[in-house]
Amino acid sequence: MARPERGGLRLRVLMEPRHGATYTDILALARATEAAGFDAFFRSDHLMGVDPEDSTYRPTDCWTTLGGLARDTHRVRLGALVGAATFRSPGLLATIVASADEMSGGRVELGLGTGWYEREHAAFGLPFPPTGERFDRLEEQLEIITGLWRSAGDASPFSFQGKHFSIDDNRTPPRPAQRPYPPIIIGGTGPRRTPAIAARFADEFNGALGGDLRERFEVFARACEAIGRDPEQARRSVVLPVACGADEAEVRRRAEVIGSEFMRNNAAIGSPRLVTDRIASLAQAGADTVYLHIYDIHDLEHIALLGTEVLPHVTEPVPAAAGTVTPQRRPE
Repeated sequence: MARPERGGLRLRVLMEPRHGATYTDILALARATEAAGFDAFFRSDHLMGVDPEDSTYRPTDCWTTLGGLARDTHRVRLGALVGAATFRSPGLLATIVASADEMSGGRVELGLGTGWYEREHAAFGLPFPPTGERFDRLEEQLEIITGLWRSAGDASPFSFQGKHFSIDDNRTPPRPAQRPYPPIIIGGTGPRRTPAIAARFADEFNGALGGDLRERFEVFARACEAIGRDPEQARRSVVLPVACGADEAEVRRRAEVIGSEFMRNNAAIGSPRLVTDRIASLAQAGADTVYLHIYDIHDLEHIALLGTEVLPHVTEPVPAAAGTVTPQRRPE
């Protein structure tokens, strides 16, 4: 399976719709991301925050909001980091993503993982199988999603018979704007099945955050080589929680909202120079894409500061002009 070659460093914005966020709030952050010159705007795919008793958390469906952003933004790429495979059936998800891709003019990317938050599943009546089964289901989902998208290009019927999912003679597959299909992102810290599945299906391997990032990228490279794939055909990304400020008071205010000790310990908290240096260190570890995890989604000045004081020093900013994006093409 051919994949696109890696390019230069990309800096992206990642948010989680917490503390009563509405679509209007999410759109404002996406438009600020676009205006600041960032490559992409991604959101999480969760229905509950890390604190299940946080009554201010407003659940929003990830792909419904991304469909809205597909029409209400013009340049930034859009996606989920990462969607839970337990939330949606594969045929339906393939159709949802293809619809959003067409609506955006070919700017959508699909991040997909096994799902991990058991309490969230219980609260919304979603099955949460054991870990091994969730990996099996993820692999079957990716077989079906990519199979349906490919069949749209060659006008052939698609069928699949797996242990957990089956597709019977589908002759009307979803048709994304990007051909043969939108980029797929798979990631996590698992040492065996995550990199193996990513080697088979992913255009981008996300090393998550924390721990030995370089080692995770090397494990992924070995998984690619084991199936005869050139590891350099895939991008490598990482999540970086960030609290950047022009002075100590701004830094302190933005750091206070970072949700957990684990996140704070792995965050870039400080001046634009500190954040820039941290991004450079991640690039040295092998990352070519960095997702800046923004916690206060109403703090649009934070995005503007990162866009003016960090982005120009780590990558060439993309043009901020509006317009239709030509769909990216993956080599056949």
